[in-house]
Amino acid sequence: MAALRDHPVPTAKDRVALAFAALALFVAAANLRPAIAAVSPLVDRIRADLGLSSTGIALLTTVPTLAMGLCAPLAAAVGRRWGLQNGVLIGLIVVGIATAARGFSATTWLQLSCAAAVGGGIAIAQTLLPAVVKSRFADHAGLVTGIYTAGLGLGGAIAAGISAPLADALNSWPGALASWTVLAIAGAVLWSAARTALGLGAVSGPQGPATTGLPWRSGTAWMITLLAAGNSALYYCELAWVAPLLHDSGYPAAEAGYLLTALISIQVVAMLAVPALLGERRDKRIGLSVTVTLTAVGFLGLALSPASATWLWIVALGIGHGGLFTLVLTVPVSMSRDVAEAGQYSVMAFFLGYAAAAAAPIIVGALRDGTGGFRLAFALLAAGALLLLIPVARMVRRD
Repeated sequence: MAALRDHPVPTAKDRVALAFAALALFVAAANLRPAIAAVSPLVDRIRADLGLSSTGIALLTTVPTLAMGLCAPLAAAVGRRWGLQNGVLIGLIVVGIATAARGFSATTWLQLSCAAAVGGGIAIAQTLLPAVVKSRFADHAGLVTGIYTAGLGLGGAIAAGISAPLADALNSWPGALASWTVLAIAGAVLWSAARTALGLGAVSGPQGPATTGLPWRSGTAWMITLLAAGNSALYYCELAWVAPLLHDSGYPAAEAGYLLTALISIQVVAMLAVPALLGERRDKRIGLSVTVTLTAVGFLGLALSPASATWLWIVALGIGHGGLFTLVLTVPVSMSRDVAEAGQYSVMAFFLGYAAAAAAPIIVGALRDGTGGFRLAFALLAAGALLLLIPVARMVRRD
């Protein structure tokens, strides 16, 4: 009888509320990648209009990524001041405003400024989402993390696939970039409508100062941060450079964009399937090791033979990195004791991880400028993926 009282059977109303809350989480997450993913299929147009090199064009990916890292502590402050519910809403509003502003002018300074503001908004929403999962979906953390990371992937996939046709229809690449503000408005409206279903109430972010309160002496926190840095570096290099690599390898620009969409779409499926296959087990090391290895195989295949067996490398990278992405985001939840600790781990991982990962797209661009191709850069990305096996092997709770 005690067990029944401790774990009451959910009613139909409870299940509907849970589903609505998960949907709001999904749509909110879908806003956290289009502003970055939309750039890749438009690279040639943007380079021509702005007169940028490969290194320069990489700034449109690097600047928001860097802002995501530097603004992660701001997310902690927003969560403490206004709570998780309003904190995520604020992040979505910032993303929407900054995205809309991109349509005003095809100038380098405006596009980079908007990219930085978008990164700040993404940081606020994304850093608080693990604490939302811990608070509202603790019994289904792996599955729900898969749902919102699938939202991340789907938003990026749609942006990668239709931004070029949008630019053609509007006869304006700034207009195509700005059009994604519609999704941000939808995300903000749905998040607000789901306030009761989310049931976050007065739940706030991690306590303590923005950075001094972070777990700097925690071995677990540093393992999570290393995984987040590597995972993010690989992901943003994919968004920025897979389509240009395939274009350089002989694929028409439109087809290269569709292959990027296919890659991200496969990742979306993997984001949902991998946590579902693994269940809610606490030890993620086996799943992390398998997905890291598949990710490395995909990068190495694209480095050595991008025009041959292309779909094999796309599938390997899609399954591997899609699963890896979700598993990395579940680690702060599975390795923490409560909502506050989950938030602290996430803030530290995003603060340092994204700041470090921001350099990766620029390095790939510089290597492309220096070598005339992507072979060396993507081989190094494959090696970097394999290096993630080190923190995975050492990922044992020490606190």
